[in-house]
Amino acid sequence: MNASLLYNIPFLLISFTGCSQNQPNDAMMNKQLTPEEERVIRYKGTEKPFSGTYYDFWEKGTYVCKVCGSPLYESTAKFDAGCGWPSFDDEIPGAIKRQTDADGSRTEILCATCGAHLGHVFKGEGFTTKNTRHCVNSISMVFVSEKETPLTDTAIFAGGCFWGVEYYLQKKPGILSVVSGYTGGHIKNPTYQEVCSGTSGHYEAVEVTFDPSRISFEDLAKLFFEIHDPTQWNHQGPDWGEQYRSAVFYRNEEQKQTAENLIGILKEKGYKVVTEVKPFATFWKAENYHQDYYDHKGSTPYCHGYTKRF
Repeated sequence: MNASLLYNIPFLLISFTGCSQNQPNDAMMNKQLTPEEERVIRYKGTEKPFSGTYYDFWEKGTYVCKVCGSPLYESTAKFDAGCGWPSFDDEIPGAIKRQTDADGSRTEILCATCGAHLGHVFKGEGFTTKNTRHCVNSISMVFVSEKETPLTDTAIFAGGCFWGVEYYLQKKPGILSVVSGYTGGHIKNPTYQEVCSGTSGHYEAVEVTFDPSRISFEDLAKLFFEIHDPTQWNHQGPDWGEQYRSAVFYRNEEQKQTAENLIGILKEKGYKVVTEVKPFATFWKAENYHQDYYDHKGSTPYCHGYTKRF
């Protein structure tokens, strides 16, 4: 199953923005929860052992966040720890956020996208070769069978100033939303000033939500390589700085392979491509004034344009 896929589950409120470590994002604050869901997910409670839907549950598929729908765990990582809660020895890359629990001794795990409380993670117990146990509340998750058809997917691209990348990508049929933000650095919830200073390590990037029945990731990636110059390092047009590096942040092996194949094709055509292919990192939504920048300004990008390369 494609681990990056988000699913159109009727009771999920889908959100595609990042959040700071200690504060939930809008999806967490606005999601309508039952009293028990609120106690566990929002106020970091714990459901009774052996009571959760997914404790003794072994179908093949993906477990996604009940609040925002982001994929969290594959069924292949699930095992029986005999503890009374669903146990996983690995997460989907970039899906889980860790922080010290309020008791100061345990490590809490949260959805990296919306900040929903999931449970705790423990190491050194020897249950599996990975020696890790994610102890997760069933009530914090929704299971999606591998037989179900995904309706949306996400991709993250960095190609210079996010204003121009956003402008061109959001015009393509099949693309549902484009959010400007920051990724790939070491500062949590960075500001525009911190990113521009070159000290945060972040890239200006966009998070794209698209309908795979109308546009494939390959076609989307091709468009990305045609609306910016993938041969320019640390700049795009007149804009200079590390934040303007070109990169594809892949969410699974399929996206990685597709990006690498397209880069190979461009190199065979003589392009000296410097675009990086990197694993997904936490995506932080940029300040509101950066969103839909050119639409609000009523102008067109000065450092991006379309050049057919495929």
